[in-house]
Amino acid sequence: MSIEKVRAYFKEFGIENRIQEFDVSSATVELAAVAVGVEGARIAKTLSFKLGERVLLIVCAGDAKVDNRRYKDEFGGKASMLSHDEAATLIGHAVGGVCPFAVPETVEVYLDESLKRFQTVYPAAGSSNSAIELTCDELEKYSKCRKWVDVCKAWRPEEQA
Repeated sequence: MSIEKVRAYFKEFGIENRIQEFDVSSATVELAAVAVGVEGARIAKTLSFKLGERVLLIVCAGDAKVDNRRYKDEFGGKASMLSHDEAATLIGHAVGGVCPFAVPETVEVYLDESLKRFQTVYPAAGSSNSAIELTCDELEKYSKCRKWVDVCKAWRPEEQA
């Protein structure tokens, strides 16, 4: 089970007990926000993409949306999301529990600037009813991200309509 892979991964760092498991689903930003008890923007959603043979994970704030132009400028191609089956196969986590932890080394993890507004954020922990509270520095460390990127829209005050 995916959450057990994440728990074992976090055990290496001594933080496996920080994983929160819920009696309700946390598979969407809205459900996770209710389960955790925070505003949806603080849910760190992990979006999965393919670009040719590459598999990319972009972790962004719950209120952010990928901007196709920024994505193309950053990665050199059109954003194409993985299907549910592809996510489970290529990342090792099913949709609803996709997270940047305990993923194959070939999976490229990027963190979006939209997360930096918050002291802590809540990414999933490998299942559709789990999360872990992390600072952005911890998220960077434990996700083994390649770098921070700015590929999202709709979260900046000037982008609010």
